[in-house]
Amino acid sequence: MATRLLIVKTGPGATIQDQGRLGYLRFGVTTAGPMDWVSHARANLLAGNPEGAAAIEIGIGGIEVQADGGPVVLGYAGAPFAVSCRGSGYPFAGRVRLDAGDRLAVRSTAQGSWFYVSLAGGIRLPPVMGSLATSLRTGIGPPPLASGDSLEADHQPDLPDLTFEPGSPVAPQPVRVVLGPQDDFFSTRGLETFFEEPYGISVRSDRMGYRLEGTPVEHAQGYNIVSDAIALGAIQVPGDGMPIVLMADHQPTGGYPKLGHVIRADIGRLAQCRPGERVRFAVVSVEAARSELLATVQSLRSTLEQAASGASDLSSEHLLSVNLISGMHTET
Repeated sequence: MATRLLIVKTGPGATIQDQGRLGYLRFGVTTAGPMDWVSHARANLLAGNPEGAAAIEIGIGGIEVQADGGPVVLGYAGAPFAVSCRGSGYPFAGRVRLDAGDRLAVRSTAQGSWFYVSLAGGIRLPPVMGSLATSLRTGIGPPPLASGDSLEADHQPDLPDLTFEPGSPVAPQPVRVVLGPQDDFFSTRGLETFFEEPYGISVRSDRMGYRLEGTPVEHAQGYNIVSDAIALGAIQVPGDGMPIVLMADHQPTGGYPKLGHVIRADIGRLAQCRPGERVRFAVVSVEAARSELLATVQSLRSTLEQAASGASDLSSEHLLSVNLISGMHTET
């Protein structure tokens, strides 16, 4: 009998996400991928997987899973949700072995929106256009997970339980933004408004974009441009002046001017905000954004080192398979 992970219970919004369907935006295909790429990568590294491997993304509805047919090893990380197994509570990031019949439950708390569970050795599913990522709007990739589903596990490595203290992904400091490319479409007062006033996360937010509510951002020369490419974190401002931050399921192109882009290091922290929460934004340079990304990568490297210190497989082949950062890429 194959080793499987049974989905005993799950709320809405639980999907399979890997690093995303890269290279297809030029053909109009949404990238998808995790909302919080840092937590997603951390869960994978704790499971001994490559940082961009497929994992379960869980929303505030939570999930309960069970090992079936044999033991499974799970890495997990994300929002400070409540994690329990065999009647005991666990920290909100770590690695746990489930013997057949054991269950792991993840339930939301007062903070955060997204949590990740990675199946050590990978999930056995056929890729679609080179990816296992679920795109909810286009219907590409595996369907959303539902109670009663099961995921077949690939080879299960022999890894011990591990706890990890990553610090909360929900931090109070401003979300940092690099200006452009159409910041000249906004008045000086409009830019000052965006960076001086707090904005609330709208209930109309989803994996495609987080709509912001607050003081309208004033345009200087209209709000229509010739449609151009959209990247993760782009901040579009339509005619009503209410900014929209484009997230993992963002569209390939758009015709509203983009005030700036949330930096890569902060996009997951913004994603962890819930509707009704208020956030502030701060402008930073490209150089500062690059430095923050490198610092984030270094924090993931510490995860890899801690996960590897408890691994039984420290061969060069295994360590090379855990590709921490494969380089920079464009989404087009």
